[in-house]
Amino acid sequence: MPLKLDVKRRLLARSDRVKCVDLHPSEPWMLASLYNGNVHVWNHEIQLLVKSFEVCDLPVRAAKFVPRKNWIITGSDDMQVRVFNYNTLERVHILEAHSDYIRSIVVHPTQPFILTSSDDMLIKLWNWEKQWSCTQVFEGHTHYVMQIVINPKDNNTFASASLDRTVKVWQLGSTTPNFTLEGHEKGVNCVDYYYGGDKPYLISGADDRLVKIWDYQNKTCIQTLEGHAQNISAVTFHPELPIIMTGSEDGTVRVWHANTYRLESTLNYNLERVWTIACLKGSNSVALGYDEGSIIIKLGREEPAMSMDSSGKIIWAKHSELQQANLKAMVDADIKDGERLPLIVKDMGSCEIYPQTISHNPNGRFVVVCGDGEYIIYTAMALRNKSFGSAQEFVWALDSSEYAVRESSTSVKIFKNFKEKKAFKPDYGAEAIFGGHMLGVKSISGLAFYDWETLDLIRRIEIQPKHVFWSEGGELLCIATEETFYILRYNSEVVIKAKHFKTPIPEDGIDQAFDVLGMHMESVKTGLWVGDCFIYTNSVNRLNYYVGGEIVTISHMDRVMYLLGYISKDSRLYLGDKELNVVSYSLLLSVLEYQTAVMRGDFETAHSVLPSVPYEQRTRVAHFLEKQGFKSQALVVSTDPDHKFELALQLGDLSVAYNLAKDAMNEQKWKQLAELAMKKCEFKLAEECLHHAKDYGGLLLLATSSGNASRVEKLGQSSEAGGINNVAFISYFLLGKKKKALDLLVQSGRLPEAAFFARTYLPSQVSRIVKLWKDNLKKVNEKASLALADPDEYENLFPGLNSAIKTEQFLMQSQIRQSAATYPFATPNYEKDPIKDMEVAEASGKLVYIPEDTDSSQSQNSLSEGGGCENTFSEHFVSSIKTSEFVESATPKPYLKEKELTDKNKDAPLKTTDEDEDEASDQDIDEELELAIDNLILNENIENDICFEELLSED
Repeated sequence: MPLKLDVKRRLLARSDRVKCVDLHPSEPWMLASLYNGNVHVWNHEIQLLVKSFEVCDLPVRAAKFVPRKNWIITGSDDMQVRVFNYNTLERVHILEAHSDYIRSIVVHPTQPFILTSSDDMLIKLWNWEKQWSCTQVFEGHTHYVMQIVINPKDNNTFASASLDRTVKVWQLGSTTPNFTLEGHEKGVNCVDYYYGGDKPYLISGADDRLVKIWDYQNKTCIQTLEGHAQNISAVTFHPELPIIMTGSEDGTVRVWHANTYRLESTLNYNLERVWTIACLKGSNSVALGYDEGSIIIKLGREEPAMSMDSSGKIIWAKHSELQQANLKAMVDADIKDGERLPLIVKDMGSCEIYPQTISHNPNGRFVVVCGDGEYIIYTAMALRNKSFGSAQEFVWALDSSEYAVRESSTSVKIFKNFKEKKAFKPDYGAEAIFGGHMLGVKSISGLAFYDWETLDLIRRIEIQPKHVFWSEGGELLCIATEETFYILRYNSEVVIKAKHFKTPIPEDGIDQAFDVLGMHMESVKTGLWVGDCFIYTNSVNRLNYYVGGEIVTISHMDRVMYLLGYISKDSRLYLGDKELNVVSYSLLLSVLEYQTAVMRGDFETAHSVLPSVPYEQRTRVAHFLEKQGFKSQALVVSTDPDHKFELALQLGDLSVAYNLAKDAMNEQKWKQLAELAMKKCEFKLAEECLHHAKDYGGLLLLATSSGNASRVEKLGQSSEAGGINNVAFISYFLLGKKKKALDLLVQSGRLPEAAFFARTYLPSQVSRIVKLWKDNLKKVNEKASLALADPDEYENLFPGLNSAIKTEQFLMQSQIRQSAATYPFATPNYEKDPIKDMEVAEASGKLVYIPEDTDSSQSQNSLSEGGGCENTFSEHFVSSIKTSEFVESATPKPYLKEKELTDKNKDAPLKTTDEDEDEASDQDIDEELELAIDNLILNENIENDICFEELLSED
């Protein structure tokens, strides 16, 4: 039977003629040396040219990666070998290696050596740790040496192909060949070694259009491959697959079976002549170089042939050799997630076919090996042959004694106890089959499920699946396509009922046989069920599991891994990679059981399972509960203080959140709690939280919104002490402490702003501030400081300043505190003209102007605090104005009306006839001021925006 090989093109890079290609072992890079003198590096994952080197103007016939040095080494027709750093793109070294064209370069896998061959008929060995000195020359060929290759099983020997029609095998340290293989009738262009340890084989291709397989121990030709129509330019044994690849100037690449030498496939990409082929150990990718560009193809499956039974026995295939490892030996070992397990490997013998897939039956007694279009069933313990046959695909049923094979696209057979039970031809053909609770058959029309016993059609679904995974109980299944997977529930009762009543089954099967539970846009690579949880790996190397509509990530893996199985007693999940390494991850069964119970709504079971969930896993469970909307339960289960705090905020539980924030003493947490407290109108708690969070802006908002002057003053002092000058400035300004606000601007070095602030609100301070500004500016730019004018020196440049100073005193003498309730009746600022009001007051004798140079300048400075000290204000008020008539006229009308309601006798102005009456007047004035302050209601709501000037209102 033919070898089943899928061929997928990964990259097509058009360019000038490609003479050599190479693949990087760890990066997704392909190296291509061109006939035009350039070297390109392509990323085959993103399909882009990522690096380019201009080597010379002549053909570059050889180029290789040296990954351990981050180098690219090139050999060209100018007889030079050049070394480039592929990270920095700089040239590291150049040497003249030969006296003619350089044809081939190979890098020693372990030593600091490279070998070069040339048209000068020589092979040279170079040591880069000895300043690139030539340490050995190999002479013996009588024509161009076209290619050299190191023996992968013995790094001290290498083979060379020459146009003198021979293949020679050499030993490092000896200048003469060990032996010569003769048999080609024309020049030999290419040579390669077989990678496996079971065959001492060489392959060569020549201009006689023949490919020869040599046994280099017996020095005989054991096989000749014919079929190419032109010269053979490239040959290779694939390091992973049992195939030989040959490239020719006829434009084709032929794929041959390495064991039977049968032609398996012929590839033609219409890019003219083939010049080079490169493979990489550990990968199924192959690079091809042509006249018109280069291509990367992927052959077969990269998924390793591995299988694990329910007890932890793993069987895998290493080429044609079957090996076994037992996880039971790992029970006492300290296993860490993601680390390679040090398994003890046991050889079980070789297989007659090349294994492409291996799988245990459900009870683990038998294992089937598929490949080369055949299958063989062995006993799992002793590897005894139980049955065999032809099959393109093989699948097990849930019944361990039953299985199905797909012989072709038109024939599917079912066996029970190794005997054929039934055979049928699917209506729309069979492109693939899937095992499990029911037999799945993929065709051009979609996916059809059949009953194993009767082969009755259960349901046909219009979908093109890659995988079908059934749960152990047969209730749930996952259907995975290229980019999506679907979770379905199988309604067995509906199917049984339809069969019982012998209901005619429609063409598409029973309608209610399946219910779709969910769909997710994610590519599933491998998967399995544990209870109601579906565990899978995806295309971006994540290990996830799906439960009840939610996807939980177990781990981000650094490479492609394939699921092997889950051992419930160990609570560990096992995976393997293409290198046959096995790793494991902890996945507690109790966690899965708890989540399954929650999704089923069975909280009684979930509660009983919770004590078995380890303490360190409780937060993980809490996150799951949160996603399902069970936040109260999540708050109880979670052990992470941060998570508990977030849940408490979401639930609005201030008490729990406060205790958690108090334990953490984290500013961010206090801010979050303050926000929640304000939403719930818990302003006292909000103030405490904002204080802990040092959120002065929030405290200012809270204090001003509540109209609490003492809080604003306290905030101003604390924010000034803490260096939060902007909040301190606003606090003082709102309180009318303009002098303090001005001093704060000066202290913080904001002298220009201080000058403009003084000119607007405290004109008496302008001269002092300007002097400070000039002195400060002089340190930086003396010329600029001269541009500043001091009002004391240049009074003519400040018209109206004296009136402004008088107005300042007038406003300070006339301003009083009022209840917030009077705000709607106050005269708006835009309707006021304070200078005009000052002039009227001065003309009527109600304003007593005290120049700054008088003895009362100290009192003036005290008054400039704007209400910060009521005693000073009232004393100056009484000494300046000896009648209450001005007090009444200075009081807003609404306030006067309120006074009239309480005391009608105060309608008439008071007379000041003698000393007793003067004392009475003083007492009345004090009482009026005290009454005004007592009636001040700071916590009333103010509907309009706060206006600083109106807070400092004057009559």
